[in-house]
Amino acid sequence: MPPRSPRPSMPRPSSSVRIVRAEERFRTSTTWSDAWYSFSFGPHYDPANTHHGCLLIHNDETLAPGTGFDLHPHRDNEIITWVLEGSLVHRDTSGNTGIIRPGQVQRLSAGSGIEHSERNDPAPGSTDLPSAHVRFLQMTVTPTSTGGTPDYAQADVSTALEGGTWVVLASGMAEHQRTAAVTLGNTHAALHAVRPGAGTSLELPSAPWIHLHVARGTVTFRGGAVADDSGGAASGGDRLGGELSGEPSGGEIELRAGDSVRLTGAGGGFTAGEDGAEVLVWEMHAGLWG
Repeated sequence: MPPRSPRPSMPRPSSSVRIVRAEERFRTSTTWSDAWYSFSFGPHYDPANTHHGCLLIHNDETLAPGTGFDLHPHRDNEIITWVLEGSLVHRDTSGNTGIIRPGQVQRLSAGSGIEHSERNDPAPGSTDLPSAHVRFLQMTVTPTSTGGTPDYAQADVSTALEGGTWVVLASGMAEHQRTAAVTLGNTHAALHAVRPGAGTSLELPSAPWIHLHVARGTVTFRGGAVADDSGGAASGGDRLGGELSGEPSGGEIELRAGDSVRLTGAGGGFTAGEDGAEVLVWEMHAGLWG
Protein backbone atom coordinates (compact mmCIF):
# COMPACT_ATOMS: atom_id res chain seq x y z
CA MET A 1 0.00 0.00 0.00
CA PRO A 2 1.44 3.44 -0.92
CA PRO A 3 2.12 5.87 1.93
CA ARG A 4 -0.69 8.17 2.92
CA SER A 5 -0.40 11.86 2.11
CA PRO A 6 0.83 13.99 5.03
CA ARG A 7 -2.06 16.01 6.38
CA PRO A 8 -1.73 19.74 7.06
CA SER A 9 -1.42 20.62 10.75
CA MET A 10 -4.63 22.49 11.45
CA PRO A 11 -7.58 22.23 13.87
CA ARG A 12 -10.35 19.93 12.72
CA PRO A 13 -13.41 22.07 11.86
CA SER A 14 -16.51 21.85 14.02
CA SER A 15 -19.17 19.47 12.72
CA SER A 16 -21.87 20.78 10.42
CA VAL A 17 -23.97 19.53 7.51
CA ARG A 18 -25.61 21.82 4.99
CA ILE A 19 -28.10 20.74 2.31
CA VAL A 20 -28.10 22.94 -0.80
CA ARG A 21 -31.05 22.32 -3.11
CA ALA A 22 -30.61 22.59 -6.87
CA GLU A 23 -32.94 25.58 -7.14
CA GLU A 24 -31.11 27.46 -4.37
CA ARG A 25 -28.00 27.92 -6.51
CA PHE A 26 -27.21 31.17 -8.33
CA ARG A 27 -28.36 31.14 -11.96
CA THR A 28 -27.55 32.94 -15.21
CA SER A 29 -29.68 32.12 -18.26
CA THR A 30 -29.21 33.47 -21.79
CA THR A 31 -30.42 32.54 -25.27
CA TRP A 32 -27.49 30.12 -25.65
CA SER A 33 -26.50 29.06 -22.15
CA ASP A 34 -27.96 28.11 -18.79
CA ALA A 35 -25.65 28.04 -15.78
CA TRP A 36 -26.19 27.18 -12.12
CA TYR A 37 -23.46 28.15 -9.63
CA SER A 38 -23.02 26.45 -6.26
CA PHE A 39 -20.66 29.18 -5.01
CA SER A 40 -20.16 32.91 -5.62
CA PHE A 41 -19.28 33.33 -9.29
CA GLY A 42 -19.04 36.35 -11.57
CA PRO A 43 -21.82 38.83 -10.75
CA HIS A 44 -23.27 36.46 -8.13
CA TYR A 45 -21.53 37.23 -4.86
CA ASP A 46 -22.34 36.13 -1.33
CA PRO A 47 -19.50 36.58 1.19
CA ALA A 48 -20.86 33.61 3.16
CA ASN A 49 -20.78 31.33 0.09
CA THR A 50 -17.36 31.61 -1.56
CA HIS A 51 -16.01 28.06 -1.18
CA HIS A 52 -16.12 24.81 0.79
CA GLY A 53 -12.78 23.40 1.87
CA CYS A 54 -10.55 23.99 -1.16
CA LEU A 55 -13.47 23.77 -3.61
CA LEU A 56 -13.93 27.19 -5.25
CA ILE A 57 -16.21 26.47 -8.20
CA HIS A 58 -18.93 23.90 -8.84
CA ASN A 59 -20.88 25.02 -11.91
CA ASP A 60 -23.63 23.19 -13.82
CA GLU A 61 -23.53 24.53 -17.40
CA THR A 62 -25.65 23.89 -20.51
CA LEU A 63 -24.62 25.19 -23.95
CA ALA A 64 -26.63 25.26 -27.18
CA PRO A 65 -25.11 23.79 -30.37
CA GLY A 66 -22.47 26.01 -31.96
CA THR A 67 -21.98 28.13 -28.84
CA GLY A 68 -19.70 28.25 -25.84
CA PHE A 69 -16.88 30.07 -24.15
CA ASP A 70 -14.06 31.43 -26.32
CA LEU A 71 -10.45 31.63 -25.11
CA HIS A 72 -10.26 33.04 -21.59
CA PRO A 73 -7.46 32.96 -19.00
CA HIS A 74 -6.94 30.98 -15.77
CA ARG A 75 -4.08 30.87 -13.30
CA ASP A 76 -3.30 28.65 -10.28
CA ASN A 77 -6.48 26.57 -10.57
CA GLU A 78 -7.09 22.83 -10.88
CA ILE A 79 -10.11 22.63 -13.20
CA ILE A 80 -12.10 19.39 -13.53
CA THR A 81 -14.76 18.96 -16.24
CA TRP A 82 -17.39 16.19 -16.16
CA VAL A 83 -19.90 15.96 -19.02
CA LEU A 84 -23.45 14.79 -18.29
CA GLU A 85 -24.97 15.07 -21.78
CA GLY A 86 -23.58 15.73 -25.26
CA SER A 87 -19.92 16.49 -25.99
CA LEU A 88 -17.70 19.44 -25.16
CA VAL A 89 -14.74 20.57 -27.29
CA HIS A 90 -11.71 21.88 -25.38
CA ARG A 91 -8.82 23.88 -26.84
CA ASP A 92 -6.05 25.73 -25.01
CA THR A 93 -3.00 27.85 -25.67
CA SER A 94 -0.66 24.96 -24.81
CA GLY A 95 -1.87 23.23 -27.98
CA ASN A 96 -4.20 20.71 -26.34
CA THR A 97 -7.46 19.73 -28.04
CA GLY A 98 -9.96 17.33 -26.51
CA ILE A 99 -13.55 16.16 -26.81
CA ILE A 100 -15.15 15.32 -23.47
CA ARG A 101 -18.15 13.00 -23.41
CA PRO A 102 -20.13 11.34 -20.59
CA GLY A 103 -17.93 8.91 -18.69
CA GLN A 104 -14.77 10.92 -19.38
CA VAL A 105 -12.98 13.22 -16.94
CA GLN A 106 -10.76 16.12 -17.92
CA ARG A 107 -8.27 18.00 -15.74
CA LEU A 108 -6.65 21.31 -16.66
CA SER A 109 -3.93 22.59 -14.33
CA ALA A 110 -3.74 26.31 -15.07
CA GLY A 111 -0.44 26.76 -13.23
CA SER A 112 1.39 30.00 -14.10
CA GLY A 113 -1.27 30.84 -16.67
CA ILE A 114 -3.18 29.38 -19.63
CA GLU A 115 -6.14 30.26 -21.85
CA HIS A 116 -8.75 27.73 -22.91
CA SER A 117 -12.05 27.56 -24.74
CA GLU A 118 -15.01 25.24 -24.14
CA ARG A 119 -17.59 24.99 -26.89
CA ASN A 120 -20.43 22.84 -28.18
CA ASP A 121 -18.77 22.75 -31.59
CA PRO A 122 -18.21 20.17 -34.32
CA ALA A 123 -15.56 17.62 -33.45
CA PRO A 124 -12.09 18.53 -34.73
CA GLY A 125 -11.87 17.65 -38.41
CA SER A 126 -15.67 17.75 -38.88
CA THR A 127 -18.07 20.47 -40.06
CA ASP A 128 -21.21 18.81 -38.70
CA LEU A 129 -22.76 21.00 -36.01
CA PRO A 130 -23.85 19.07 -32.88
CA SER A 131 -27.58 18.41 -32.85
CA ALA A 132 -27.99 18.56 -29.06
CA HIS A 133 -27.10 20.72 -26.11
CA VAL A 134 -24.10 19.83 -23.98
CA ARG A 135 -24.44 19.83 -20.21
CA PHE A 136 -21.43 19.56 -17.94
CA LEU A 137 -20.17 20.14 -14.42
CA GLN A 138 -17.05 22.25 -14.05
CA MET A 139 -15.27 22.23 -10.70
CA THR A 140 -12.19 24.08 -9.47
CA VAL A 141 -9.96 23.50 -6.46
CA THR A 142 -6.87 25.41 -5.44
CA PRO A 143 -3.46 23.79 -6.06
CA THR A 144 -1.00 22.85 -3.34
CA SER A 145 1.72 24.92 -5.04
CA THR A 146 1.26 27.98 -7.25
CA GLY A 147 3.03 29.02 -10.42
CA GLY A 148 3.56 25.56 -11.88
CA THR A 149 3.71 24.56 -15.54
CA PRO A 150 0.22 24.30 -17.10
CA ASP A 151 -0.83 20.70 -17.74
CA TYR A 152 -3.73 18.80 -19.30
CA ALA A 153 -5.07 15.27 -18.85
CA GLN A 154 -8.17 13.31 -19.86
CA ALA A 155 -9.32 9.76 -19.11
CA ASP A 156 -12.27 7.48 -19.85
CA VAL A 157 -13.78 5.86 -16.74
CA SER A 158 -17.06 4.65 -18.22
CA THR A 159 -16.16 0.96 -17.85
CA ALA A 160 -15.01 1.42 -14.24
CA LEU A 161 -18.28 3.17 -13.38
CA GLU A 162 -20.29 0.15 -14.52
CA GLY A 163 -19.17 -1.67 -11.35
CA GLY A 164 -21.38 0.56 -9.19
CA THR A 165 -18.54 1.30 -6.73
CA TRP A 166 -16.40 4.36 -6.09
CA VAL A 167 -14.09 5.49 -8.89
CA VAL A 168 -11.33 8.04 -8.19
CA LEU A 169 -11.70 10.56 -11.00
CA ALA A 170 -8.93 12.94 -9.93
CA SER A 171 -6.59 13.01 -6.96
CA GLY A 172 -3.25 14.32 -5.80
CA MET A 173 -3.29 12.19 -2.65
CA ALA A 174 -0.55 9.55 -2.29
CA GLU A 175 -3.03 6.74 -1.55
CA HIS A 176 -4.67 7.29 -4.96
CA GLN A 177 -1.42 7.38 -6.91
CA ARG A 178 -2.20 4.09 -8.69
CA THR A 179 -5.98 4.36 -8.88
CA ALA A 180 -6.83 7.95 -9.88
CA ALA A 181 -7.93 8.37 -13.49
CA VAL A 182 -6.07 11.69 -13.65
CA THR A 183 -3.70 13.33 -11.19
CA LEU A 184 -4.61 16.53 -9.39
CA GLY A 185 -2.25 19.32 -8.35
CA ASN A 186 -3.60 19.32 -4.81
CA THR A 187 -2.06 16.69 -2.52
CA HIS A 188 -4.93 16.91 -0.02
CA ALA A 189 -7.96 16.55 -2.33
CA ALA A 190 -9.68 13.89 -4.42
CA LEU A 191 -12.81 13.69 -6.57
CA HIS A 192 -14.76 10.41 -6.50
CA ALA A 193 -17.70 9.28 -8.65
CA VAL A 194 -20.14 6.40 -8.43
CA ARG A 195 -23.20 5.16 -10.32
CA PRO A 196 -24.94 2.98 -7.73
CA GLY A 197 -27.88 0.80 -8.67
CA ALA A 198 -31.26 0.98 -6.95
CA GLY A 199 -31.02 0.39 -3.21
CA THR A 200 -27.21 0.39 -3.10
CA SER A 201 -25.82 1.94 0.09
CA LEU A 202 -22.40 3.60 0.27
CA GLU A 203 -20.40 5.45 2.92
CA LEU A 204 -18.66 8.75 2.30
CA PRO A 205 -14.89 9.16 2.67
CA SER A 206 -13.63 10.44 6.02
CA ALA A 207 -12.26 13.98 5.68
CA PRO A 208 -12.59 17.40 7.35
CA TRP A 209 -14.47 18.69 4.29
CA ILE A 210 -16.77 16.67 2.02
CA HIS A 211 -18.89 17.94 -0.87
CA LEU A 212 -21.51 15.51 -2.24
CA HIS A 213 -23.37 16.33 -5.44
CA VAL A 214 -26.19 14.29 -7.01
CA ALA A 215 -25.73 14.49 -10.78
CA ARG A 216 -28.57 12.10 -11.69
CA GLY A 217 -31.33 10.19 -9.95
CA THR A 218 -32.12 10.37 -6.25
CA VAL A 219 -30.41 9.25 -3.06
CA THR A 220 -31.35 9.17 0.61
CA PHE A 221 -28.61 10.90 2.58
CA ARG A 222 -28.05 9.78 6.15
CA GLY A 223 -25.74 10.40 9.06
CA GLY A 224 -25.75 14.16 9.48
CA ALA A 225 -27.52 16.70 11.62
CA VAL A 226 -29.43 18.98 9.24
CA ALA A 227 -31.50 22.11 9.73
CA ASP A 228 -34.57 23.65 8.20
CA ASP A 229 -34.76 27.31 7.11
CA SER A 230 -35.84 28.42 10.58
CA GLY A 231 -32.74 26.84 12.14
CA GLY A 232 -34.51 23.92 13.78
CA ALA A 233 -33.68 20.25 13.34
CA ALA A 234 -35.55 18.70 10.42
CA SER A 235 -36.90 15.21 10.06
CA GLY A 236 -36.38 13.04 6.99
CA GLY A 237 -38.44 14.16 4.00
CA ASP A 238 -38.53 17.87 4.91
CA ARG A 239 -37.15 20.42 2.47
CA LEU A 240 -33.90 21.55 4.03
CA GLY A 241 -31.67 24.58 3.89
CA GLY A 242 -29.41 26.48 6.22
CA GLU A 243 -26.80 24.90 8.47
CA LEU A 244 -26.71 23.28 11.89
CA SER A 245 -23.50 22.96 13.90
CA GLY A 246 -22.93 20.13 16.35
CA GLU A 247 -22.46 16.40 16.18
CA PRO A 248 -24.31 14.56 13.38
CA SER A 249 -27.59 13.11 14.63
CA GLY A 250 -28.31 10.40 12.06
CA GLY A 251 -31.07 12.21 10.12
CA GLU A 252 -32.19 11.12 6.66
CA ILE A 253 -33.26 13.26 3.72
CA GLU A 254 -33.96 12.63 0.04
CA LEU A 255 -31.66 14.37 -2.42
CA ARG A 256 -32.59 14.87 -6.06
CA ALA A 257 -30.51 15.65 -9.16
CA GLY A 258 -28.72 18.96 -8.66
CA ASP A 259 -28.83 18.82 -4.85
CA SER A 260 -25.63 18.93 -2.81
CA VAL A 261 -24.46 18.31 0.74
CA ARG A 262 -21.58 20.20 2.34
CA LEU A 263 -20.13 18.35 5.32
CA THR A 264 -17.59 19.91 7.65
CA GLY A 265 -16.03 17.62 10.25
CA ALA A 266 -18.93 15.20 9.82
CA GLY A 267 -19.53 11.80 8.21
CA GLY A 268 -22.40 10.15 6.44
CA GLY A 269 -23.59 7.90 3.67
CA PHE A 270 -26.43 7.46 1.21
CA THR A 271 -28.68 4.92 -0.48
CA ALA A 272 -29.56 5.17 -4.18
CA GLY A 273 -33.20 5.56 -5.16
CA GLU A 274 -35.29 3.20 -7.28
CA ASP A 275 -33.79 4.43 -10.56
CA GLY A 276 -30.19 4.46 -9.33
CA ALA A 277 -28.05 7.59 -9.27
CA GLU A 278 -24.82 9.28 -10.27
CA VAL A 279 -22.97 10.96 -7.40
CA LEU A 280 -19.77 13.02 -7.29
CA VAL A 281 -17.94 13.54 -3.99
CA TRP A 282 -15.00 15.81 -3.17
CA GLU A 283 -12.79 14.57 -0.33
CA MET A 284 -10.72 17.45 1.09
CA HIS A 285 -8.13 17.35 3.88
CA ALA A 286 -7.13 21.03 3.64
CA GLY A 287 -8.89 24.33 3.06
CA LEU A 288 -7.92 27.07 0.62
CA TRP A 289 -4.20 27.05 -0.16
CA GLY A 290 -3.64 24.38 2.49
